[in-house]
Amino acid sequence: MFARIYKVMNMANVMQYRDWYFRGWRSRYGFRRSQNVEHSKPPILLIHGFGAAIDHWRGNIPALAENHTVYAIDLLGFGNSEKPPTRYSIHLWVEQVFQFWQKFIKVPMVIIGNSIGSLVAAIAASYHPEIASSVVVISLPDIAAFNDMVPKALQPIERTVKAIVSAVLVKPLFHLIRQPFTIRLVLKGIVYCDRRRVDKELVEIIAEPARDRQAAEAFLRLNRSISQPNYSPSLTQALEQLQAPLLILWGSSDRLIPPSEGKRLVKYAPNATLMYLEGMGHCAHDDNPERVNYEILTWLA
Repeated sequence: MFARIYKVMNMANVMQYRDWYFRGWRSRYGFRRSQNVEHSKPPILLIHGFGAAIDHWRGNIPALAENHTVYAIDLLGFGNSEKPPTRYSIHLWVEQVFQFWQKFIKVPMVIIGNSIGSLVAAIAASYHPEIASSVVVISLPDIAAFNDMVPKALQPIERTVKAIVSAVLVKPLFHLIRQPFTIRLVLKGIVYCDRRRVDKELVEIIAEPARDRQAAEAFLRLNRSISQPNYSPSLTQALEQLQAPLLILWGSSDRLIPPSEGKRLVKYAPNATLMYLEGMGHCAHDDNPERVNYEILTWLA
């Protein structure tokens, strides 16, 4: 166990980092205590998206921590968490979140996730209702529905083809993908609307974990896992069973997941609010953190 201080925005805003062990694997988390201890509100847990890490919430932590103790985790296989050669799935990450809550938080919390992290947040809150006072999802992917679009008779063939392609191409491709110039190109061209947010800090947040010795093998396994049966539980069933209030945020210019998915998914959740954010992309929380912070805190209030 060790800690480091990470400066966010200015010298007054710091997050402390620690390691803990989930199933014997080293997992990274960070926390920042509420600045207003006497009137502290439910704690918040932040869950990043695919390829990202704790620091992707750089523009959100200071504002959220004014009245909430904020925690953030690196999902297994990402960030500064260990990247073991295991079978990755939403089930694995949901269990990681649940065990983290049992060990460190132990009271109902606000769970906020982006992309894959939002899917983990929604499933975790549905499976373990005692952990969530409310849930905020930003660009929520329905992976199970996407996989079901392939006819069942063709699914074994599709998985075989993908496995062959992965074995031959994914690792060599990974060495190209993790280069800073490639990361910058993808972020500016596809993920972000405000290109000014794609700075050296953001590129390094994504590039640094990809240099880990285990990163290439983990990337291969992550890509293989996503098309496997039972990679993700049914999101629509989880939303139907979700007891906590749900806020669905979606960048109107999301190029990775069609914003129209928000209108489809909100129908399944009995206590959900859908809000579109004009001029924002897939990572709206970092594309325009001031606006997203305002919407989250206003909704929570």
